[in-house]
Amino acid sequence: MRAVVLVFLVLFGLSCLGEERGCEAQKLVQDEVTALQKIALKLQKEWNFSVDPCSGSEGWKDPWVSNYIANNVNCSCNATLCHVTSIELKSQNLSGELPSELANLTHLNFLDLSRNYLNGSIPASWASLPLTNLTLLGNRISGRIPEELGSMSTLLSFVLEDNQMEGPIPATLSKLTMLNRLFLTGNNFSGQLPESLGNLKNMKDMRIDGNPISGKIPDFIGNWSQLQRLDMQGTSLEGPFPPSFAKLSSITELRVSDLKGGDGKFPPLHNMNGMKELVLRNLSISGQIPYYIGDMPLKLLDLSFNKLSGTIPSNFVKLQNYITNMYITNNMLQGSIPNWIFTSKEYLDLSYNNFTGSPAPTTCQQGNVNFLSSYSSTNSNKILRCLQRNIPCSENPNFNLFINCGGGKVTIGDDEYEDDDTSPLGAAIYSQSESGKWAYSSTGSFVGKDKAQYIAINTSTLNTSNPELYIRARLSPLSLKYYGLCLQNGSYNVSLHFAEIIFTDDQTFYSVGRRVFDVSIQGEKVLEDFDIAKEADGTGKTIIKNFTANVNGTLEIHFYWAGKGTRSVPHKGVYGPLISAISVTPNFVPKLPDTGKHKLSVGKILSIAASACAAIFLSVVLLWLCWRRKNVEDNELKGLELQTSIFSLKQIKAATNNFDPLNKIGEGGFGPVYKGVLPNCLLIAVKQLSSKSRQGNREFINEIGMISAIQHPNLVKLYGCCTEGNQLLLIYEYMENNSLARALFGPERCRLELDWPARCKICLGIARGLAYLHEESRIKIVHRDIKATNILLDEDLNAKISDFGLAKLDEQENTHISTRIAGTIGYMAPEYAMRGYLTDKADVYSFGVVMLEIVSGVSNTNYRPQEDFTYLLDWAYVLEEEGRLLELVDQNLGLNYSKEEALRMLNLSLICTNQSLTLRPPMSMVVSMLDGEIPVQAPSKIPSNQKNEGFKFRSFENISHYSQSQTVSKDVPYSELSISVNSREDGVSCSSSMVSY
Repeated sequence: MRAVVLVFLVLFGLSCLGEERGCEAQKLVQDEVTALQKIALKLQKEWNFSVDPCSGSEGWKDPWVSNYIANNVNCSCNATLCHVTSIELKSQNLSGELPSELANLTHLNFLDLSRNYLNGSIPASWASLPLTNLTLLGNRISGRIPEELGSMSTLLSFVLEDNQMEGPIPATLSKLTMLNRLFLTGNNFSGQLPESLGNLKNMKDMRIDGNPISGKIPDFIGNWSQLQRLDMQGTSLEGPFPPSFAKLSSITELRVSDLKGGDGKFPPLHNMNGMKELVLRNLSISGQIPYYIGDMPLKLLDLSFNKLSGTIPSNFVKLQNYITNMYITNNMLQGSIPNWIFTSKEYLDLSYNNFTGSPAPTTCQQGNVNFLSSYSSTNSNKILRCLQRNIPCSENPNFNLFINCGGGKVTIGDDEYEDDDTSPLGAAIYSQSESGKWAYSSTGSFVGKDKAQYIAINTSTLNTSNPELYIRARLSPLSLKYYGLCLQNGSYNVSLHFAEIIFTDDQTFYSVGRRVFDVSIQGEKVLEDFDIAKEADGTGKTIIKNFTANVNGTLEIHFYWAGKGTRSVPHKGVYGPLISAISVTPNFVPKLPDTGKHKLSVGKILSIAASACAAIFLSVVLLWLCWRRKNVEDNELKGLELQTSIFSLKQIKAATNNFDPLNKIGEGGFGPVYKGVLPNCLLIAVKQLSSKSRQGNREFINEIGMISAIQHPNLVKLYGCCTEGNQLLLIYEYMENNSLARALFGPERCRLELDWPARCKICLGIARGLAYLHEESRIKIVHRDIKATNILLDEDLNAKISDFGLAKLDEQENTHISTRIAGTIGYMAPEYAMRGYLTDKADVYSFGVVMLEIVSGVSNTNYRPQEDFTYLLDWAYVLEEEGRLLELVDQNLGLNYSKEEALRMLNLSLICTNQSLTLRPPMSMVVSMLDGEIPVQAPSKIPSNQKNEGFKFRSFENISHYSQSQTVSKDVPYSELSISVNSREDGVSCSSSMVSY
């Protein structure tokens, strides 16, 4: 018997030796607890020290880790004691300084503090740590790299990217012989690279972009025989490439741009047979493209802005098996364009060359291939005008130009800015405006971000008199050219309108970014290393740069990224030139075309009226807010800039035919919604709130404040409001396809046939909208009422989140908000429904329910397959447990759906609706999961003793009576009786439904 007991004790003791949580006796040593307390003060991190840091409790360990977000402290434990071995605090908006006390965590081998707002310099005392990974990307860290860090012999990865560090790179780093990753991009390091760095024989990934490092390209780089990636863009290094470069046979990614000097020869790359991404941009390379380049398995090839001549090598036909992006723009290539290029579906830019062969392209943008100005002028009589240099015109009738870059049509005073938001987007695009007065050409793909946005949307407070011009802007990762076409010859004033609308001025990692680019007009550089925020003295502030240009038919304005500035904050894909608007006016008396009597257009008349309304809008709304008195409402609006227009009651009555019941399209949370048409034929939706209800007043303030401060393609657009008389009216863009609820489970005659790609698109759109509200917007917003009736669909089935009447500002200094309960039963997260504990994870929960409805085609609150199940989500958990989850897929789809994608979305729905909010992923990670960038893990299982005890949603039945007094609604199942009355002989009209704006 004693032997049995001894065996048991031994086995029990062994079970306590694992890492992470173990037996209750395992605790973090007190010295390290004390160190963590001091570290928390320095970092301004709120850790809960009432529990053991190694317990894996909430706040110490978050199960969701991605490239951008992490909140973890990991430990290694023996039978009785634990030591901290890893700290990951990514994107936590920490605003303190780097703590020297980290040196007291003597077992720490992994430290990642990326994407925060930390300042100060790197403590020399960290040199005593046994670190293998040190990552400080995307902060405000300054000073020099301490020479003492050269003694960190265990260091494998050292990442300082996108900070404010300076000085020379210390030679002592050459002692880090185990180092295989060194990222110094986006700092201000200067001087020459120390020769002793050649000792880093294990180097695999070296990046020094955007630093004024000088001197010749070091010969010692050839010693890095294991090197796989080398980035040297935007430095002050000088060519030529040393012969030792030929030794780098393991390299797969090489990016070099904008070198000083050089011999004009193509670098020796003939041994790099595994090259997948090659960038040799603006290096003054001349001669022919080497034949061996065509034998490389290249996914990306950028040889733009050089002096290359000759023909495209014949073996480039092999590249079509690998290539996704090829830029050979701005060279002197000749001969015929290979046939395979004409049929390619990839992004290829051949613009600005001297091709002469036939057949010539029949259009300047053929699919994703840009042929702008790609042909020699000797063929001018046989080819399209846009294929020729300078895009010549037979007549030059134009004498001014106004473009709202990336935005819609806007009238400022007497000037009508043309829209620039309907043209195609991509990595090799040429597009001409509908008016024919201008065009643009964009080249380049964002490094590390395949699905990039080329239109920037405001995330800052706009401090300007004309915010319409700065809400959206055009963005390019490399080269962006605008052309004024067919202009009368003469001198022009060119005004370039800028505002930094992606970075912010708040104390978050969104404010540490630096955008640096060059601007040329008519081939002459007029701005070098231009930083919008620095020049304008802050983000969200406008600056207009004025220049004089002599024009002979065509005006060219070129925005170019030379590899400088930050690259990865707030996230990848936001660097490069950004332009908000362009205006061009003559410095001479133009020749006016003979068009008869001159008169004001309808557009100008409307613009004058709109300007007058806008002038009084802020004062009217501010007076109204003061009249409402409530401090709570004022607090909810703090920091918001109102950027909408004001409408008169007469305008709205005319638009809705005096609120004709036939124009009623639905019922919002606190009032009816009407369809209307403005005099300019713009369709609108008018939400009418009750002015007698305090709740209606509150919702009005909330929606005005929330939506006027945010803009995103997946959020419904607010045009303005009307507060005349006793009316509280909100005017929105009209959504042609009504609500998601009607599309999925409205009356059968009103439903939409949503195929599988449409459903995936809708899910991704909702997720992106919520990710913007939670993580990307300047103000963080929790919607609180995500459900199918609050998701609207435009004519292209793009999903847009609506009804912000219940939305709540996320006070960033708190981890959660304690608030009165508001929302819809069946969509509310348990912790919020029962305790009023509100975080952005409440929206994640609601999204999970909506995604389940999208896949299944049935309502969560109106589906009871068996009497034991209250909601669709109950049944989903049962099917998941039994391995029959695909039975939930809408039967109307038949077999026309992807089983892999369906399982991913269904599993993700269950993950998002986990009862524990800490186990729900952030919306940015949900987007990545839907995109397939991050695998979807299996959802946490329901404990066996809970499977048949009424399921999780039964609790909602018990709290519903309490909730009714807390502004909670119960979603009404779709039926003809629930639809707003609009009777016809053939039944209920599909133009009226439970739509909520």
